[in-house]
This record gives sequence, C-alpha cells and structure tokens, in this order.
Amino acid sequence: LFCGPSPPMHALLRCRRLASRRLFSSIPSKMRVVEVKQQNNDPPTATPDAQRRRRPGPDSLHVTEAPTPEVGEGEVLVKVATAGVNRPDVLQRLGLYPPPPGHSPYIGLEVAGTVVAVGPSVPESPGLSVGDSVMALANGGGYAEYCAVPHGQCLDIPSNIDMIQAGCIPETFFTVWHNLFQQQNVFGTSLKKGDSVLIHGGTSGIGSTAIQMAKSMGLTPYATAGSTKKCEACLELGAVAAINYKTEDFVMRMKELTNGKGLNLVLDMVAGPYLTKNLQVLATEGRIAVIGSLGGVHSELSMRDLMRRRLTVGGSTLRARDNAIKAKIASDLKEHIWPMIEKGQISVRVDTMFDMEEAAEAHRLMESSRHIGKIALRISKP
Repeated sequence: LFCGPSPPMHALLRCRRLASRRLFSSIPSKMRVVEVKQQNNDPPTATPDAQRRRRPGPDSLHVTEAPTPEVGEGEVLVKVATAGVNRPDVLQRLGLYPPPPGHSPYIGLEVAGTVVAVGPSVPESPGLSVGDSVMALANGGGYAEYCAVPHGQCLDIPSNIDMIQAGCIPETFFTVWHNLFQQQNVFGTSLKKGDSVLIHGGTSGIGSTAIQMAKSMGLTPYATAGSTKKCEACLELGAVAAINYKTEDFVMRMKELTNGKGLNLVLDMVAGPYLTKNLQVLATEGRIAVIGSLGGVHSELSMRDLMRRRLTVGGSTLRARDNAIKAKIASDLKEHIWPMIEKGQISVRVDTMFDMEEAAEAHRLMESSRHIGKIALRISKP
C-alpha cells in the first residue's frame, strides 16, 4: 500500500487501518468446494427425454479443491460458515439454471460467515471490514469455504440470529421482498397494507418467509401446503388460513375465505396447471408473481379473463438482476425487516443442517419436499 513520500503520521495510521481492513493474514490459495461431477455419456442422437433422465442426480455432488476466488472491485471475500440450500441450487445441478456470464460456476446463492478480504471501491462502513460477521446474497459459489460477494448484497447479522440461521436468510428474504414490496419488481408496484396474498408452498423456505413477512407488513396471508402437519405450521407462522391442496380445492376455499372478492396477489412457485387456478382466485386487477415452475414450464390461460378483469401475470428470477437492484433490496430489508427480526416478529426455521460433505443428502431432502423451513450446509466453523 503506497501512501506517498514522507507522509504525515495521521496518513500513516490511516494507511495501516486500511491495510488491516482489506486483507486477512492467512487466506489459502486453494479451498474446498462442492462441485457437480457430470457423467453424461449420451450419444449425439439421444432424445431430449433420454437426456433429461440422465441429468446429474444428488450423488453427482462431491467436495473437491478449487482456487480460492480473488476479491474483485466492490466485493468482499467471505470465509463461509453456513450456506443455505435452495430450489435454484437443485436446478443448477440439473443444468436447468446456469449461472450468468461472469458469475461463479459453483452452486450456492446465500452464505453467512466472516469477512477476510475487502476489494477496491468498498466503502468504509460497519460490517464491511475484515473480521466482521455478515450474511450475503451470493451470485453463486456459496457451497465453498470462500465466496466473493458484492458489498451491497451483504447484511449484518441481527443479535438474536445465529450463524446457521443467518446463512438461510438472504435468498428467500431478498426474493420475497422483491416480489411483494419492492417498487422495481416485475409489476412496477408493491402490495400495500390490507392487501391479501396466497402463498403456495407455505412451509418451504420462500413460503415460511413470505407468510411472516406479509403478516408483519400488514398484509393478509393465506397459504397452501401438502399435509395437515404443514398446514398447522403455516398457521403457526401467521397465515390466516392454510389449505391442504391434496384434500381440498384451493380455488373454492379461497373464494369462500374472501367472500368471493378474491386476492390481490398469488406468489406462485408451482406454475404449470396452477396458473389457470391462480387466475380464478384473483380479485379484479390482481396479480400472479411466478417465481418457480415445480408443476411445469407450460401453462394455459384465458386471455379473455385476463383482459376483462385487468389481471397481470409476471415472472422473475433474482439471480440475473443487476447488483444495484439487489443492493436496494438489502437496504430495504435492513430498514424494514431487520427491526422485526430483532423483535422476534420474524424468525428463521432451519429444518435440517448437513455437513458440506453431505450436500447430496441436502439436495435429496429438498427434492422430497419433506422439510419445513430451510435446509443448511455447514461449511466451516465460524
């Protein structure tokens, strides 16, 4: 670090502070990371169905060594203690959700850990110095001992949240805030106090976050889930009503629960055949936010109904959005949601914690949908 010839003492002290803030003393050149070992020996003439059947399963996940990422412009390097496991991770493993150009090729979109290096152009502020504990929305590479993340996507860890819970917050909280409350979302508007929302998959990581956030922000949340136990969990999280979609018609039940008025928004991670049903439960000028396609990527809808009731169907993924949008979400969460976490109004339920070497088991649990809340990977001791 060059500070100029014969600098005054205050400049020397500032340079030393900057140097100690920018780099931890012992960052290894290699790190452990979970990678997908693909074994695709399909002949060039293999049909698309045959290729789909041979997509990498959970057992394709293995721990290996890779170069530790260099901290870039505007980034911090985090020594990862915990990484959250999310549905997009499964899709990336399957080759259905490739990382955008320039992003880490490895799986993992949320981490918690300790800052060990700070790149150029990162402002001096609490939480962004070497030694600080942070959680962060990653652009990839979370299933690794070290992860470089844009500084604007880092958040401090509330005092009542441990490192395991912290690693399970960013992806779901960013996604829910963006789709329900951020003005820059696909609809160009946010929900307001008193609006109603139906959350499919109410006990998933997204669902459990959305129910709590919606209730805490003054919305009326409803949820669907696949068992009596899961419906009870949705009610505990704050849902006004929870519908077992395996035994009840959620369209009919929602019409009863809203006295025929319908809903302002459906947060949908199912898509496929659900789209037509979702349209039926919307109020006039209602919206559907599609954030997943567990039920299939193709749907049918009535354009006449769409036009007559001025309905809107929008879809989004957060990963490809630019860093400025994500930084704004982080700022909003810090302002509006962090105080609620600190007061205990919003919590993080971690269903199961796996070691890094058990990433395959974590993905198996995710694909089974047996969990309630989040799934986490223990990467290293904080």
